[in-house]
Amino acid sequence: MPDTQASRDAYGGPERRHHTMYVTRNTEYHLRDGICVAVRDRGTGQWLTGHCALRRQLSGAVRFFPNGHSVPSPARPRVGEALYFRTGGRELVTSTLSAIERPGRAAVAGYVRLAAP
Repeated sequence: MPDTQASRDAYGGPERRHHTMYVTRNTEYHLRDGICVAVRDRGTGQWLTGHCALRRQLSGAVRFFPNGHSVPSPARPRVGEALYFRTGGRELVTSTLSAIERPGRAAVAGYVRLAAP
C-alpha cells in the first residue's frame, strides 16, 4: 500500500515508523521519532548542516485559515500546514508542507554520515 496521507489517516493503530520526511517547496525535513535529524535543500540535494531545525523536537503544526490567521496546534502536521518547532522559548515555523513521505534508505544512511565526527 502506498504511503499517503489517506492511508495514514485510515490506519487506527499506533505509529510504528521512526522516520518521517516532511517536504516543503524548497526543503526536506527529516525527523526520527519527532526530532529533526537532517534538513536537505531540494534544489541542490545538499544537507543543510547548520539549519536551525536540527536537533529540535517537533511541537506540532501551524494551520493557516482563509482570513489570513495562523494558529499553532499540537496535532501532527498535515499537507497544507507548516511544521512548528518550539524549544527554549524560540519558535520556528516552516513554509507549508507539500508532502509527507517515508524517506528512502539512502537518505536514512545519510543521517548516519552527517552525525559522524
